[in-house]
Amino acid sequence: MTEEIDPKKPFQPIRSDEVGWVDWSERPGYGMRYRHLTMAAVGEKYKVGFAIEEIAPGKQTVPFHYHMHEEEHVYVLNGEVTLRLGSDSMVMRAGDYVCFPAGQRAGHCLINHTQDVCRYIIVGERNADDVVIYPETSKVMVRALGARQIFDMNAKRDYWDGEKSRQ
Repeated sequence: MTEEIDPKKPFQPIRSDEVGWVDWSERPGYGMRYRHLTMAAVGEKYKVGFAIEEIAPGKQTVPFHYHMHEEEHVYVLNGEVTLRLGSDSMVMRAGDYVCFPAGQRAGHCLINHTQDVCRYIIVGERNADDVVIYPETSKVMVRALGARQIFDMNAKRDYWDGEKSRQ
């Protein structure tokens, strides 16, 4: 987010069904599409995002993860989906809601265990300094270093490794 939104310029309402679907399924086993309403209404310079997402039958939304500086909320509109949250799995149906607070060290993702599409609303922050942890694959993404700077948490170094005094 390079510029702030002008608070003196109001944004007009939009119709969600006029916002096109964007497919996101970069890998086999993942299959999700979304209508990012906030981006359509105000562009990329927003603090809180609101999207309608659909997950295809038998697919997972994203890799199991959690955020250190961003909060997310999910509200199921129709269908059902399995929520993986920490070491638990539970079925969510239309009308169910869950919140993933920033810093909650419990990974989450959604998996569609049914033969029907599941549609839900997702609301989340957009924090340029977010850190995303992928506990099953020992990865960490540090957004402040760039959009997709992902590091291996197992490649640890000591604080003093490679350091030499300039004196």
